[in-house]
Amino acid sequence: MADPATTCSANVVRLCGSAEVADGEARRVEINGRAPLAVYNVGGTFYVSDDTCSHGEASLSEGMLTEDGRIECPWHTGSFCLKSGEALTSPADVAIRVYPVILQDGAICIQHKEEA
Repeated sequence: MADPATTCSANVVRLCGSAEVADGEARRVEINGRAPLAVYNVGGTFYVSDDTCSHGEASLSEGMLTEDGRIECPWHTGSFCLKSGEALTSPADVAIRVYPVILQDGAICIQHKEEA
C-alpha cells in the first residue's frame, strides 16, 4: 500500500515506478485513505483511473486492456475509455474517474487532493 507521504513533489503522490507496469498491462495501487486506483500502460503512455468498475465491484486492473486505450471489465465486459473515463459498452453506462498522470523521475504520480 502506498503512503501519501511518499510524494514525487509537493501535493503529488507517487503511485509506482513506470518500470513496474509493463506495456499492455495494468496494476492496482492502494493509497491510504483512498479507493484503489488502476495504473495502465498502453504503448508507453500511462493512464490512471479508479480501479472499481462503475457497473459492479470488479477490479478494472484485472480486466483486458486494449491497444486503442480501453479497459474492459473482467466481470461483464463493459468497457471504458482510459482518456476520458467514458463508459463505451454495455452494461457499463456510468463513467469512471480518470486522473491526469504526472511522470517524475521514473515514477507515475497523480495530483493529491483531499477527498470531499
